[in-house]
Amino acid sequence: MGCYKEAFRWYRKSAEQGNAGAQYYLGKMYRNGQGGVWDDKEAVKWFRKAAEQGHAGAQTT
Repeated sequence: MGCYKEAFRWYRKSAEQGNAGAQYYLGKMYRNGQGGVWDDKEAVKWFRKAAEQGHAGAQTT
């Protein structure tokens, strides 16, 4: 669980700076409850941000 929390923290920092890949993976972490947080609403928010930047994985999630 500790590794997920650390990954969550770094993905969040990068996602907030506009990195589409980080936004996608942060969305996956929210959707799957990794890092201690399970929030479908936040997952959709981050998937949408990544999709708007052309991230193919986010566009098909």
